[in-house]
Amino acid sequence: MEAKDKAFSHKKTLLLKGNLIDLSYPKVMGIVNATPDSFYDGGRNVDVEKTVVRIEKMLEDGADIIDIGGYSTKPNAVEVSFKEERERVIPLIKKLIQKFPEIVISIDTFRSGIAKEAIQAGATIINDVSGGNLDDKMFETVSQLKVPYILMHMRGTPATMQNLTEYNHLIKDVVFELSQKIEKLRSLQVNDIIIDPGFGFAKSLEQNYELLNDLSYFEELDCPLLIGISRKSMIYKLLDAKAVDALNGTTALNMVALMNGANILRVHDVKEAVETVKLFNQLKN
Repeated sequence: MEAKDKAFSHKKTLLLKGNLIDLSYPKVMGIVNATPDSFYDGGRNVDVEKTVVRIEKMLEDGADIIDIGGYSTKPNAVEVSFKEERERVIPLIKKLIQKFPEIVISIDTFRSGIAKEAIQAGATIINDVSGGNLDDKMFETVSQLKVPYILMHMRGTPATMQNLTEYNHLIKDVVFELSQKIEKLRSLQVNDIIIDPGFGFAKSLEQNYELLNDLSYFEELDCPLLIGISRKSMIYKLLDAKAVDALNGTTALNMVALMNGANILRVHDVKEAVETVKLFNQLKN
């Protein structure tokens, strides 16, 4: 019960658009992959007008944040040029800000140049799957922009990460590697850091479940915790299914994540995640 009690008392805040957001009531982040090759929704969000309609539905379903990415980071993903990534995300962000002025957008990129343009276009959060590994200017850029930064744990690159799953002690090593980066970010006066353990990134299927079971260890980093397991292979491979069939498994594990201290759920299916948060909050209270 000790771990659960600790998770239930977990309270963090986040400064977004000048407002202090209380994350003791978990938030839902809707995933928008503006790419043709993402593992689940590849190709669905290439047309800007159709994508705006899908995002409007996410907002109606209760999404607190919309996460937009133009570069697939699935294992062995095709490389995308700066120009192409920019064309996929910047016009979409501008269109969304124009249509929904209050929308909170995170830009899913490991490129500091894309991150900077996205923030200038109206995005509010930078979500970097590489944790600064793939662009040595990212931390400095985040510091200059003074926006929340999602620091994900990953080793190597999307092409090499699945060969980098050797750990002395999985949880301790991941927490330590993240803590070193947090220290660097703090030295650059980056105040709002969100931690993402990086499910599926340099982790085996078994290691993903070990991480999920031991999320309470991330408490010592003293940062909000984002969990992104939506329709991932850790679910559908275990169930001998495909990503399209993994909603039920995603919902089940999202509840586990919330009970173990998650503050933000990053999901493809907003309505179901919002319902899960509502049920969790009732349990908590």
